[in-house]
Amino acid sequence: MGIITVGQENSTPIDIYYEDHGSGPVVVLSHGWPLNGASWEKQTAALLDAGHRVITYDRRGFGKSSQPSTGYDYDSFADDLHTLVTELDLRDFALVGFSMGSAEVAGYIGKYGTERLSHAVFIGVLPPFLLRTDDNPGGVDPSVFEGIRQGIMDDRPAFFKEFLANFYNLDVLRGMRVSKEALWASWNVAMMASAKGTLDCVQAWLTDFRTAVARVDVPTLIIHGSEDRILPIDATAIPLSKMIDGSRLVVIEGAPHGLLLTHAAEVNEELVAFLA
Repeated sequence: MGIITVGQENSTPIDIYYEDHGSGPVVVLSHGWPLNGASWEKQTAALLDAGHRVITYDRRGFGKSSQPSTGYDYDSFADDLHTLVTELDLRDFALVGFSMGSAEVAGYIGKYGTERLSHAVFIGVLPPFLLRTDDNPGGVDPSVFEGIRQGIMDDRPAFFKEFLANFYNLDVLRGMRVSKEALWASWNVAMMASAKGTLDCVQAWLTDFRTAVARVDVPTLIIHGSEDRILPIDATAIPLSKMIDGSRLVVIEGAPHGLLLTHAAEVNEELVAFLA
């Protein structure tokens, strides 16, 4: 466990919490919204068993990291990650992101390139560009994001209960792939996150990563669930796979957005084999 300071807000430092375990080829894991680095629990175990050094971290505003009122944009997230990478002097490492963290992979590469990277992995994909526009007709209607923002502002606890039910496709998978206790564990993590950061991140999702994705020139794996209700595959993983030459797209049948938990065995098999 460690803390790295990435900035200052008034009288307090902005600290990023991270965990660094194992030895061998390095894998850095970037988590999704509204969770924290502990959401990689099942992948961390599999990667450690496969002989990797595994580093997880909590994005600013989430988990055990600081909760400043600013910096919830992908430029700042890339800077935070780069500070972690350079402070730990990581080289030839694999950068793996889930959901919002998948966009952090794209944002980091877009700003800092791939000089230090060996592999890139996008899971439950957000890039290349989520928003529907004239030049991106396959994107998501802007009203969806306005509804998310309004739901958070109106009743954050109630919003997260509904959001996480769709995150895990609870109506289909409860009792088979996910328990109600797992749902509430995720809800508790979400409620401990910064309220302002949680809200501001919704705007960050609308970042256009198409230019950043064009800089991806390392071996790349893309994993997505066929039944993802949060980030529909046709708007995310499929166009991303077409933009990255030589990338491999793995669609896990029946998997929801929260496939790190519900379909951990399938994800781990693909991830470990790719990084080997």
